[in-house]
Amino acid sequence: MNSINQTLNRKDAEKRIPILKMEIDTQLGLLHHALISKDMDTVTNCKAKLEKLRREMLLLEI
Repeated sequence: MNSINQTLNRKDAEKRIPILKMEIDTQLGLLHHALISKDMDTVTNCKAKLEKLRREMLLLEI
């Protein structure tokens, strides 16, 4: 039973990682534009979202 759960979790992670990469790319693009336009509220929000996405990516890759 435990091996079935591990297999399912692994498949879920394999599906989630490409989506996370796209979300990170999107946030980096938004951060870039916010930095250029000096929109500090958006910069702060993007950094917070990127931190959450980074943590999720680390958990999935382990």
